[in-house]
Amino acid sequence: MTPAASTATGPRPPSGERQRTLAGPAIVRGKGLLHGQDATLEIVPAPPGTGIVFERIDLNPPVIIPGLVSHVIPRARRTTLRMGDATIDTVEHCLSALAGLRVDNAVLRIAGPELPLGDGSALPFLEAMLAVGLVEQDAPRRTFRLRDPIVVEDGDAMIAALPRTDPGMEVVYDLDYGAGEQRIARQTQVFDPAHHDYATEIAPARTFSLKEEAEQLWAAGMCRHLTPRDALVIGPDGPIENAFRFSNEPVRHKLLDVLGDLYLVGRPVQCRIVAYRSGHGLNRQMGQQILRAMKAADLAESLIAGRAMDSKAIQRVLPHRYPMLLVDRVVELDGDRRAVGVKNVTVNEPFFQGHYPGQPIMPGVLIVEAMAQLGGLLLSSTLEHTGRVALLLSLDKVKLRKAVTPGDQLVLEVETIRANARTASLRCRASVAGKPAAEAEIRFMMVDSEQT
Repeated sequence: MTPAASTATGPRPPSGERQRTLAGPAIVRGKGLLHGQDATLEIVPAPPGTGIVFERIDLNPPVIIPGLVSHVIPRARRTTLRMGDATIDTVEHCLSALAGLRVDNAVLRIAGPELPLGDGSALPFLEAMLAVGLVEQDAPRRTFRLRDPIVVEDGDAMIAALPRTDPGMEVVYDLDYGAGEQRIARQTQVFDPAHHDYATEIAPARTFSLKEEAEQLWAAGMCRHLTPRDALVIGPDGPIENAFRFSNEPVRHKLLDVLGDLYLVGRPVQCRIVAYRSGHGLNRQMGQQILRAMKAADLAESLIAGRAMDSKAIQRVLPHRYPMLLVDRVVELDGDRRAVGVKNVTVNEPFFQGHYPGQPIMPGVLIVEAMAQLGGLLLSSTLEHTGRVALLLSLDKVKLRKAVTPGDQLVLEVETIRANARTASLRCRASVAGKPAAEAEIRFMMVDSEQT
């Protein structure tokens, strides 16, 4: 264990924290939980600001899936990421280890649809990363401090996020199968990163199932490569052909899952989590709600800083990325009434390769798209639209008045005609050096960001 790694799970003052990544590639091999396919996971260092990124390298071309809750899809008994048709199953144990070690930036390359199971805990991932060591990076660690309570419920299951004055995320999990279930007594576990050691108290806790649940999975053709010696299966008299690592190992594993699932918000969160019977589905919903609160706080911070938005602030609001992000900066934002932005058009724009060779002209539809993106930023600046994405619904009075070519600075202006919680209409203009380039009236529909 390197010196950097030796302090990975201990208390540490939050002031001046730097981002962290691995000192070298870490390898974890094994079979997946559900389908039993051989899997090799390589966790490699990444530059500051990368975040946690997954890559399916067995596909042609490889598919990159950001480790964010916006890419999580509902699936039973595990957390699954998706990008297009590509999915990666059972990411929660590895994410929990990344959270426990405070790894901010890493690329996880996997050849297959599911991460290795190992022993069903976070230990295989944690030990592999500790073996290569961790390094601090020349960038501050950006933590989101929750200001208002969030509660998500489903029947008698619940998970809540509460403001917290102390640094870090404290988690309290109450596991209760009810009075009719005698095999797993009611259990409660608390984890506070300032006072508890993730590596020894949480990471070793394994995934578990009751005997009838395991039989159902087996009948469905899943987990057939596993025996009770490989997985924690709980029968009438306790673990079958196995033994608990802790007297309350089940609740510790549930807490492990919460840490992994909530690491998908993309940033450390200072809050207190209280969970009762919560599973991956409720954890996902909580992550979505925290992400929405985070975006609202980021937007408010950007506005307070100067009523303008740079490229980083824009990317916290818009889902667009290269090559389809067409607003470089917002230079003026007047409440929900008017916004002014710029798009610097360079010869390196990818669309100039085919539009047109020898006579590059920015496509008119992309000028309209740039105006629409600025409109989405304007609409997202209002409290009722926070955490929502503006989807283009219709265009009217579209006019293209001037060719836009390399070297031009496209000045975009949008103003609200009418808006409510669900729809909005904007009047949009684009110009170059004061001369009109395009105009349109654009109508939007506002949808929750997780639906896009």
